[in-house]
Amino acid sequence: MRCLYVDLDGTLLGPDASLLRDGEGRFELLGVRALEACFRAEVEVVIYSGRRQAQVAEDARLIGMRSYVFEAGAGLVLDGELEWLTGGIVPGERGSIFEQIEASGAPALLLEHYAGRLDYHAPWHLNREVSHLFRGEVDAVEADALLREHGHEQLRLVDNGSLHGMHAPERGYHLVPAASSKVAAVARHMQARGFGPIDCVAVGDSREDLGAADVVGAFWFVGNAVQRDPTLRGAVGGRANVRFAEAGYGAGVYEAVMTTLAQRRGV
Repeated sequence: MRCLYVDLDGTLLGPDASLLRDGEGRFELLGVRALEACFRAEVEVVIYSGRRQAQVAEDARLIGMRSYVFEAGAGLVLDGELEWLTGGIVPGERGSIFEQIEASGAPALLLEHYAGRLDYHAPWHLNREVSHLFRGEVDAVEADALLREHGHEQLRLVDNGSLHGMHAPERGYHLVPAASSKVAAVARHMQARGFGPIDCVAVGDSREDLGAADVVGAFWFVGNAVQRDPTLRGAVGGRANVRFAEAGYGAGVYEAVMTTLAQRRGV
């Protein structure tokens, strides 16, 4: 095991985005101990999150890592160097990627079509560089078909899993360039590092996180993911390398890390 790709909200972070709280709000250090175990085993930790770059950069700094994935795979920062993974949509004279997506009319189309079922995820939708962030309850596959029907095939709607706290049981969605995905960002990082699937493990709580199972040796859902959305078991689609942790949040990450390290050592 040489690299751990880990989601933040609903995975490494507990309710209210706390690294030090479990699902019941109790003080919990197992998420930190998972990071410590990776450090001791010389395993790189890479956050892959839907959060905007400024947030993920600060979280990565706090755990001592210089590489991370932000805005649902739209960007990869590798040893401090930014690489956009957004296809032909890049910042420039036409504005930021966020502004270009807004100018396309696609966000307005989704909000109008799904009125009462989809809305901006305020206030976290503000100050973003790439994705338009929504909350609600819609079918992302259906939404992608709607986008294509109206000439927005260069975009897709990412289902980034169940929201927590006051917005539960709604889901979070990112409207991003079609080229952007967490799995593409993970694959690019693996390529840059020279890692193979057997070297890498990913842990998350959403369908978008699950995509990493296509390129890493093992993918783990934390326990709270399936508790909130039992249909995730069906979304696995026969992937033999997907596992389900019994514990939730940081404790689930710890379970995934320690199980994998023990197996790799032949214990």
